[in-house]
Amino acid sequence: MNIQIINGPNLNLLGVREKSIYGDTGFETYLNQLRSRYANITINYYQSNVEGEIINKLHEVGFSVDGIVINAGAYTHTSVAIADAIAAINSPVIEVHISNVYKREEFRHKSLLAASCKGVIAGFGLDSYRLAIENLMNS
Repeated sequence: MNIQIINGPNLNLLGVREKSIYGDTGFETYLNQLRSRYANITINYYQSNVEGEIINKLHEVGFSVDGIVINAGAYTHTSVAIADAIAAINSPVIEVHISNVYKREEFRHKSLLAASCKGVIAGFGLDSYRLAIENLMNS
C-alpha cells in the first residue's frame, strides 16, 4: 500500500507556531513515528505553501497511490482549485485538520474540499493523520 500525505501552508512550522493549537511536535518527528508504526506501507510526504504546487502534487500522484491524506491548511477554506483537483483524480482523499476547526473562527467552519473527499477528520491533533491512514488501510 502506498499513501501520500500532503500538507499545505504553514504546516512546515508545526512544533514552532501556535503550540497551544498545533502542539509542540514537528511533522517530521511525527512522520517518523507513522512510518515506524506502519512499516508495511509506504508513506510519502509532501509539503508546500504554494497552492499550485499542491495541485501539481495531487495531479502527479492522484492516479497511482492507494490514498491521499491532505491537510490543506487555510486553503481548505479558500481553494476551489484544490477542490477541483481532488475531484479530478482517482485516489481516495481524506481531509484532515489538527485542530477542531469548529471550535475556531467562523471562516474555518466551511471546507471547500470536503465535498470532493472521502471524509474529514478534525480535532485529534496529529493523531488525525493516523486515523486517516487507518481508514485508507481498511477500505
